[in-house]
Formats: sequence, C-alpha cells, structure tokens
Amino acid sequence: MSGVIPPAQPPPAPPAPVRPVPFWRWRRNPLRRRTDRLESWTALVLLLTVPLLGLAAMYAVGDTAHRHYRAEADRQYATRHLVTAALVHGAPRHPEPGSDEARETRYPVTVRLTAPDGGTRTGRTEVPPGLSEGDTVRVWVAADGTITEPPMPPEEVRSRALGWALLTFLTVALTGVVAFAATVLALRRRNLAAWDLKWAETAPRWTISP
Repeated sequence: MSGVIPPAQPPPAPPAPVRPVPFWRWRRNPLRRRTDRLESWTALVLLLTVPLLGLAAMYAVGDTAHRHYRAEADRQYATRHLVTAALVHGAPRHPEPGSDEARETRYPVTVRLTAPDGGTRTGRTEVPPGLSEGDTVRVWVAADGTITEPPMPPEEVRSRALGWALLTFLTVALTGVVAFAATVLALRRRNLAAWDLKWAETAPRWTISP
C-alpha cells in the first residue's frame, strides 16, 4: 500500500519553566495559610532588627573590649621595664648570615640582668644569631625581675577590640539565622500535623466499600 508520506512534525515545545511568584506569601490567594504569613513576618522582622542589634552589640562590646585592653596595656607599661641584659653564652650562628631568614631568626639564650629592685637575675630570652658572650640586648622585665613580653602596643589593643566586635556581630547574625530556621521548622511541623488531621477526616470519604 502506497501513499504520501506526511511531512515531519516539529517536536513538541518543552513546557515553560515554573517560576516562583515573588512575595506570594504577602498576596491574597486561597493557598496562603496563616503559617505562611507568620513565616514572612518573621523573616521581615529579623531582617530589619538583626543588623541593628548586631551593630549596637558590636559597638558596645568593641568599646568595652577596647577600654579593657587599653587599661591592661597601661598597667603593663606601669609594671614592666626595659633593661639591658648581657649574654651568659653566645648565640648560634645562622647557616646563611645576612639572609632574610637570618634577620628574622631568633635563638633562646641565657642572659644576666639587673632587676628593678637592684638584684641580679638570670633568664632566657630570644636574640638574633651570632651574638657573643657578653654582648648586650634590651629586654622587658616584670616588677620581680623576670623576663616578660613587651607591653601591649596600641595596634594590638585596636586589633583585639575589633576582633571582639566582629565576633559579636557574627554571633548576633548567626542567632538570627538560627531563630528563623527554628521558626520555619516549627511552622512546617505544624503544617504537617494539620495535613494529617485533614487527611484523617477526608480519607474515610474516599474509601469504597466492597
């Protein structure tokens, strides 16, 4: 049996992608539930309040931390002193004298110094390589004559205060995210419970008796 071959038909067009409708929870529609409105209001309130609370907490904690570390630095400057100490034994020489690594390398050695009370003390500190016995270095000592770290410089005070401020802001932001996630989880559980209840009421009507 012969006949005319019909022309090829174009393939069917793919279905249009389903695009989410923006702000659908704010619009009146039969599918909107009270939980949807509550979720949207929660998101809006947190979006407006969390940045403000974060900035306020950031400023308060940062200012408190700055005053605390500034007072600590003042105390350190008042109780620590810079004195001259002499090496009890020489420091090792660096394998590459004059190199950048040699300039940054420090070796622990024993030094002798005169404490603020006039007594002689010995302690260990880090010195550049190649120093000989009897060479002198400047070290910071506490009131009892023990070698200690230098007082906290202003840059470190600002850095520590800024660190606490940023950590506080991130904590507030994370708290807001956790609060929103917990709210959404509770609302979705409530929706599931409501669906189960509705289905328990509707299922018997769909049952067909034999």
